Amino acid sequence: LAAEDGAVLIVSYIGYKTQEVAINGRSSINFTLEEDAEALEEVVIIGYGTTTVKDATGSVTAVTAEDFNGGNIASPEQLIQGKTAGVNIQQTSGEPGAGIQINIRGSNSVRANNNPLFVVDGVPLSGGDASPSGDTGFGASAVKNPLNFINPNDIESMSILKDASATAIYGSRGANGVVIITTKSGKSGSKGVFDLSSSLSIATAANTFDLLDRDQFLSGIAQNGGNASAVDFGGNTDWQQAVLRTSVSQNQNLSYSQNYGSGNVRATFGYGKQFGIVENSDLERITGRINWSQRFLDDKLILGVQASIARLNDQAPPISGSVGASGDVLGGAYAANPTWPTSANFNAGGLNVNPLNVLANTQNLTFTNRYLLNGSLEYKFTSEISAKLNAGWDTSNAENTSVISREVFNLNGITDNGFGVFNSLDRDNKTFEATVNYSKEFENSNLDVLVGYGFQDFQTSGFGSAGRGFSTGGLNAMGEDLRGVVGALQNTVTGSYQQAYYAANTTGLVVNRLFPNVVAGENLAEGINQTTTSAFINLFDNTDELQSFFTRINYSINNKYLFTGTMRADGSSRFGPENQYGYFPSGAFAWKMSEEDFVGEKVSTLKLRLSTGITGNQDGLGYGNFVARQRFAGLSIQQNNEITPNGLTIVATDRPDLKWESSFNINAGLDFGFNNDRFSGSLDVYRTKTTDVLLRTPPAFPAVDPFQFGNVDASIINQGIELGLAYDFVQTDDAT
Repeated sequence: LAAEDGAVLIVSYIGYKTQEVAINGRSSINFTLEEDAEALEEVVIIGYGTTTVKDATGSVTAVTAEDFNGGNIASPEQLIQGKTAGVNIQQTSGEPGAGIQINIRGSNSVRANNNPLFVVDGVPLSGGDASPSGDTGFGASAVKNPLNFINPNDIESMSILKDASATAIYGSRGANGVVIITTKSGKSGSKGVFDLSSSLSIATAANTFDLLDRDQFLSGIAQNGGNASAVDFGGNTDWQQAVLRTSVSQNQNLSYSQNYGSGNVRATFGYGKQFGIVENSDLERITGRINWSQRFLDDKLILGVQASIARLNDQAPPISGSVGASGDVLGGAYAANPTWPTSANFNAGGLNVNPLNVLANTQNLTFTNRYLLNGSLEYKFTSEISAKLNAGWDTSNAENTSVISREVFNLNGITDNGFGVFNSLDRDNKTFEATVNYSKEFENSNLDVLVGYGFQDFQTSGFGSAGRGFSTGGLNAMGEDLRGVVGALQNTVTGSYQQAYYAANTTGLVVNRLFPNVVAGENLAEGINQTTTSAFINLFDNTDELQSFFTRINYSINNKYLFTGTMRADGSSRFGPENQYGYFPSGAFAWKMSEEDFVGEKVSTLKLRLSTGITGNQDGLGYGNFVARQRFAGLSIQQNNEITPNGLTIVATDRPDLKWESSFNINAGLDFGFNNDRFSGSLDVYRTKTTDVLLRTPPAFPAVDPFQFGNVDASIINQGIELGLAYDFVQTDDAT
């Protein structure tokens, strides 16, 4: 830059304090910008960029670390629960690590997952379950929270994109809104700062049922004409207290953070163990993360790396809503005779479930390894043109082992036999994105243009397996035997195959193959060490791909009139060639009325927003449902330890006309603030109409196909009014 003597260089960046430095004839000047807490609160992370709250044209909310919920936070979504209007966050149960339901402005689809898209440090997560369930027919494990692998202590901010103007940049994946999670970077100090935090929490059941005690139960039997002595076993047990407990959980976090001028680094280690209030329920989480950013070539080149690793060890109690007539451990506790003794060895006979016996003779363990790696390379060609490459890898490997001992009482086919399932789920999500940004300041206007390309590859593989007829009743030994048998099946069978099994009614191994030719019931002479009477394995492996082209234009006039236009084209392998691509445009306008002369000084913020756009959805379709496919039907082990031979079954029908489910959104909003935003808020009115709804429906008679996917001539409408208000009761630097 050419500068005259006495010139002053002004350096500014979103979220940092502006610096003014006299040049004084120097040819090289180094800057270390200081974080501006007040300005940082206004920064909103949006798709492929940042803006400020006052310059946002769409319906966007940002919650920073200072505003996160406090207390015992077990998972990231709890940080923002109740913090923004129109976002409903629920946990599917009270179990540690239980699944979540997050609805942003209602549900937009019948079949698809209505959770929003989660983007972590620039990597869009796959959205599928990261861990398999374990269903032994008695207490299936529920779906887990897909965000469990993130340590809440590592999160810097969470941005919620609500309307189509904000989410259309993510195209087909933004129909249910977008939650952008940004983790902390090294900004604390030039010399490096260590930080250690520790928390302890205690939990008890908030409410319990008022169940009959011994005397009340026997009196009720007698009053209704029963024989009280026949059901009196001498005890006086509160079965709720027998299966519930007061739990103590812990969370430890250690971090190192440093900003050394040309870059910054932050490394963290976290350990937490949460115990549930039901016996045999807990979640152990071990996490590590490193975020590093480095500037080169006079700050023209910026290299960024975010890497995390997580290990989740989960134990689930035998609780299920579909266990059958005998009930799960909670249902058994509510129905149990209070005169039964408080002992796991007591057997009441019949179909009666002794809750303590069930707890002592069932085990449901899930182990998940999750890795998330993101690398970015940004180069500033000029002060107006920059380009960025971003590559991400999100992979998880999870195994679930669920067993019921042969020593359990009163379960047909399991008592004196034993049963277990061993399931594996591997997900591999690769992301590549390239963007070019052009930013130009004119005399009274600003132009910002983004163009980009993205590609994502989603691979899902694994197997389901089961075994029946164990030689031991020890739960750990049963799990080892089952995993050993399944491993032996995998090592023995060669070539491509879908299923392999042996049972009481087979001689040797039986294999079902799909490729290169369909072969049903192939008998193999090879033997394995059969530690169970029967066992099977059923494999799956599929890949989906998504290719995207997108652009966004932001234009502002006099810092008063703001315009945004977005266009994204997504091509998905879940559709046939005729409808493979979907096109998702959006537009928005904002008027910063607070910048007008006719608005009084006490009005610090007054902005009118109008937006409309289209987003798409493909998640409800699943893999390969536009083309006719067959697989071998599922296997099951009968109570007599036999496996019935199976054949091919239809899993998808030929539907080349399948197309994208689309949602049309309109939004009108008003942001306001008074007295330097001490009192502030926003009012939004919105309407979203989803059409071409993807549904799996039965075909018209007399078709022999069991089902088919189609775009149903129906619509789903979500409309409403959002109002958010905030007031700073204390405004001083000395108060926290």
